[in-house]
Amino acid sequence: MSGGDIAGLIAAGVFAVLVAFLAVPLFKLGKVFDETTLAIRDVSKGVAPILEESTTTIQEANKQLARVDAITTNVAEVTGNVNSLVALFAASLGGPLIKLASFSGAVRSAILGARAFDDDASGRAERSMRNATAKPKREKSEAKKASHARRAEY
Repeated sequence: MSGGDIAGLIAAGVFAVLVAFLAVPLFKLGKVFDETTLAIRDVSKGVAPILEESTTTIQEANKQLARVDAITTNVAEVTGNVNSLVALFAASLGGPLIKLASFSGAVRSAILGARAFDDDASGRAERSMRNATAKPKREKSEAKKASHARRAEY
């Protein structure tokens, strides 16, 4: 064996050790890929029922929304009918009711006016009797009259 053969053997041994060191991480990486594959399978098995349930839930929600839409349409129709009924009531009975209310207000004020007139007439009679029996008032002095005139100007 010559020196070149020995160097070739050493290089081959070093290369074999290097390959052995690199094989261990590659082997571990292979195990990681195997575990990842198993995890993805498990998730896929769990996701399929969840997707089926969510599909069923969405279909049921759509059915309920269709029912709510029908109810909303009926409520809108009833609201329109009530609005028309109120307009009809206001047009047919509103005018006569307003006239009746104004007539009753006029009768009330006429009655109250007649009472006030009677009360005023009896009050005038009492005042005239009091004035006839009362002492005559004294005239204000000139200074008081001037004072009152100045206050009135302000």
